[in-house]
Amino acid sequence: MSAVEDRLTELGLTVPQVAAPVAAYVPAVRDGNIVMTSGQLPVVDGKLAATGKVGAQVSPEDAAGYAQTCALNAIAAVKSLVPDLDTVKVVKVVGFVASDPSFTGQPAVINGASELIGKAFGDKGAHARSAVGVAVLPMDAPVEVEITVSVQD
Repeated sequence: MSAVEDRLTELGLTVPQVAAPVAAYVPAVRDGNIVMTSGQLPVVDGKLAATGKVGAQVSPEDAAGYAQTCALNAIAAVKSLVPDLDTVKVVKVVGFVASDPSFTGQPAVINGASELIGKAFGDKGAHARSAVGVAVLPMDAPVEVEITVSVQD
């Protein structure tokens, strides 16, 4: 087990199985030392954890937890191509928040993903980031997260 997975275990988390794609794509692609994940939804045990707009049906605090779940699913997608997560440096996180029109707290929601990545990867988890509000996400998910990593092997 990697140090990254050990830190996740200390947080009471484990890297799940890779979430099955919901359309015509793969969970992640490796090109040389770069791995890019597809957008990951807050899927737990094959089911979407929540639906709805943040700021309306979903609280910002709950949405941050769902963003953490998305990040964990993105880590799983990376691990499917790079079994030793200790060789991974997270470069970029992009988070999408299905937002009620009046909701402007997207950065705080995506902090759920960023903070988990920081705790799991330590210094190798410092990353650039975008947090974007959108009208709707696949399957009415409240959040979606994708990551780009560099493999340092």
